[in-house]
Amino acid sequence: MRIGVLALQGAFIEHIRMLQGLGVDAFELRQGGDLHMPMDGLILPGGESTVMAKLLRACGLFSRLRALVEGGLPVFGTCAGLLLLAKNVGNGGVAGLATMDINAKRNAYGRQLGSFFTTATFSGAEIPMTFIRAPYIEAVGDGVEILAQVGGRIVAARQGNQLVTAFHPEVGGDFVVHGYFVGMCGGRTRI
Repeated sequence: MRIGVLALQGAFIEHIRMLQGLGVDAFELRQGGDLHMPMDGLILPGGESTVMAKLLRACGLFSRLRALVEGGLPVFGTCAGLLLLAKNVGNGGVAGLATMDINAKRNAYGRQLGSFFTTATFSGAEIPMTFIRAPYIEAVGDGVEILAQVGGRIVAARQGNQLVTAFHPEVGGDFVVHGYFVGMCGGRTRI
């Protein structure tokens, strides 16, 4: 199994380490040509969503990446990655891939000083959750499964081939969320 990690900006190295810890081959995606490499899934890491959206276009990744996600490639977006996948982003968000039927609120917990750590249930398992200038999901559309909530706010969801978390599972040292995503990728042929 091979999973690509968008490596334009943000916490991509941490995701690669988590995948390697699960015995999964991971590689960095930096330019349009990298999307032609065989992969079973893709991670869109945390970082700054407006910068990432601009870099996706500048590096020739935007259209092909969107087509891959719409074509069924499993994708996992954390924090800024969640915002890139959301169809609607409030609080000053920039339009991203807009492939997942969710309404997200950018910087919903405040700025850097609003960052926090907690534990909560994700798809039935109690896990650590680190929130850094995090968004949350204000509303979900039909076919979106809510996987985690903190304080009554949606912080993880899945719609078909798309998984998103408002928190950063790559910094918590727990493999549950990445294992869940690897499971999403396991039953498909490489694209």
